[in-house]
Amino acid sequence: MLLQIKDSGELVEILEIQELIDPNNDVIHAKEQQGQEEQPPDTFKKENLVFPSGEVLPRCWLDANYRHDNG
Repeated sequence: MLLQIKDSGELVEILEIQELIDPNNDVIHAKEQQGQEEQPPDTFKKENLVFPSGEVLPRCWLDANYRHDNG
């Protein structure tokens, strides 16, 4: 799965989908998609990632207490 870094617009390939959808993880492991060469894995804060369309990640992937919010 590919996501985009908000600030730079660069794409990253998510290595573990479970890590992405677990709201208890603030960071995920992914590889930047730059040029022809394979990039080494790195960590990225989920709050800095969006879908390539620009849509934000679902709140249930980011906030473990999303159901308990009084708002």
